[in-house]
Amino acid sequence: MIGIQSCLVGTLLRSLGFFLSLLLLTRLASADENPPSVPRFSTSYMDRSVDPKSDFYQFATGAWRKNNPVPSDKSRWAGFDELQERNWWLIRGILMSAAAQTNAPAGSPLRQVGDFFTAAMDTNRIERLGFAPLDPEWERLKSVQNPASAMALLADWHLRGIGAGFGMGVQPDAKNSSVYALHLMQGGLGLPDRDYYLAEGFAQQREQYRQHIAAQLRLLGDSEPEAQEAAKAVLSLETRLAKVCRTRTELRDREKNYHKLTRTELDQLTPQLPWGSYFQAAGIAAPDTVIVGQPEFFRELDRMVTEVEERHWLAYLRWHLLSSLAEHLHSVPADGSFAFYGTVLRGQPQQEARWQRAAKVIDGAVGEALGRLYVEQYFPPAAAARMSEMIANLRVVFRDRLSKLEWMGESTRRQALQKFDRFTEKVGHPKNFRDYSGLVIRRDDNLGNVLRANAFESARELARIGKAVDRSEWHMTPQTVNAYFSPPLNEIVFPAGILQPPFFDLEMDDAVNYGAIGVVIGHEITHGYDDQGRKYDAEGNLRDWWTEADGKEFDRRAAKVIDQYSSYEALPGKRVNGRLTLGENIADLGGTSIAFEALQRALVKDPNRRRNIDGLTPEQRFFLSLSQLWRVNWRDAELQRRLVVDSHSPGQFRGIGPHVNLPEFYQAWGITETSPLWRKPEDRAKIW
Repeated sequence: MIGIQSCLVGTLLRSLGFFLSLLLLTRLASADENPPSVPRFSTSYMDRSVDPKSDFYQFATGAWRKNNPVPSDKSRWAGFDELQERNWWLIRGILMSAAAQTNAPAGSPLRQVGDFFTAAMDTNRIERLGFAPLDPEWERLKSVQNPASAMALLADWHLRGIGAGFGMGVQPDAKNSSVYALHLMQGGLGLPDRDYYLAEGFAQQREQYRQHIAAQLRLLGDSEPEAQEAAKAVLSLETRLAKVCRTRTELRDREKNYHKLTRTELDQLTPQLPWGSYFQAAGIAAPDTVIVGQPEFFRELDRMVTEVEERHWLAYLRWHLLSSLAEHLHSVPADGSFAFYGTVLRGQPQQEARWQRAAKVIDGAVGEALGRLYVEQYFPPAAAARMSEMIANLRVVFRDRLSKLEWMGESTRRQALQKFDRFTEKVGHPKNFRDYSGLVIRRDDNLGNVLRANAFESARELARIGKAVDRSEWHMTPQTVNAYFSPPLNEIVFPAGILQPPFFDLEMDDAVNYGAIGVVIGHEITHGYDDQGRKYDAEGNLRDWWTEADGKEFDRRAAKVIDQYSSYEALPGKRVNGRLTLGENIADLGGTSIAFEALQRALVKDPNRRRNIDGLTPEQRFFLSLSQLWRVNWRDAELQRRLVVDSHSPGQFRGIGPHVNLPEFYQAWGITETSPLWRKPEDRAKIW
């Protein structure tokens, strides 16, 4: 009778939890029914009190920036974020609809997405469980007695998305791009970058990090002295790792971060690290070779195995377990994690709504299941057709540039054209969506869903080591508001999510679209020939195919880009890192230049498209569209963080940096040598 009664009580509690989660979803559905407005190009964003010849970015975006302060749950607010916010609103509707359809077939995208969202929104259950979901992990941690058991634990954690020690992943071999290879890279830090540990300007953040670690460990039951000692040990251990980490700029050099080692060479590099235990626990057949990004990092990690006290290693592992999973636990550790990583490091006063945080987790965990549902509702065929037309137009321009470039020799040009002729594109979504039917998603296991999804994806990737690269695969979900160029595959990819205003607008004129998505297309094309992309050949292999003279001339031209962006001051005394952002700045410059020429060709082809709108010529609207694309307001802490970790320049510089290198910009706005914006012709960068 007691057993039956206990079972009945448990059933009632589960039913109550499910009822409360449905109630929350109902409230979400009834609240904020009006979607965020479509963030398209608008002359109302302009500050006409400003002379465009003096401050074009303020002229183009000033009214918008004045009227759009950063929301309390954001660390930055930009045109990019406006689109993302609208897109998340669309995704929220998909998630709520999926969660309500409890009879969907098991293993179907609708069922998986709905169950995942239901579990993430069941805050009553999550609060009631507290730290209990971590109990199996604590027991495993207690079983660590030696380096072999520690490496086995790390392997299991890495597969399930728990970061510690170092990084591991599967990617195409950069020098044999047709085959997947296992990569090992530096990692294991709790702060955003090595500079946060080593630079004097981040001393306050280091102290706040130490206090954060201690506060979170106290939640686990540590006494104040225990928590403080552990926090000090963690910070000391991570600082030692940070000292041998390469800078973000150094990490951009693909050649210098490629070291292919045999298994014997890996063991010789790190004799104290039992890789056999790691590979076995990860389910990896002993690999013949491993690509190590930063050998000096692993050499130091190897020394630390014996030089760092065992109790300090255990404190470090314990901390990284909690830190990696805090956001998926109950509110106390989750709020504590946000207070540091969100507020201290990014300046964000409050968290995003829970549904939005849940949506981002689902996007990362089962993104193509969600993407299949997204595409069915929100990706019109007309968008794909128009994008394909614009890509074709920009391809013609760029190929013509390669054919006629005056500074490039014939030997290099021939191989550059071979590479370009093998270049491909993807638009919208994969032809075949990923199958997650073997993944177990439960409506009552939020953290378990996250860990199982990570393990499912890791197993899929690890099984491919040594096998042929899947060229049909996408590395962004269809709903992602972004785009990318893949050097090993020599392809540009535009997910459905970015094919919306302000990037792509079927209702707008050519000038606006070429100044937005046209520049983005050109940006991704140019990445194949930026300072790092140019190192990959037609087969997608990392190989120097440039003559020495042409390579030096490229570097001479790129130096102007470095100098230009290094002069931009984002915060008092803090400038853009022109070397870290070089690839993106070259892509912005090339993208703007070829998109402008593609627009001119389109206007010549169909003169009826050439018309003034709102008193602005097509050329003026092109440059306005591009500047408005990068409209942005920042919180200082987030801008400071981005200057350290982001390979992109802040939007306020992307919104003017390319312009001042192009004579067409000066012609469009009547800017002369007496204008403050004038840049001497000899100082202007011109590569592609």
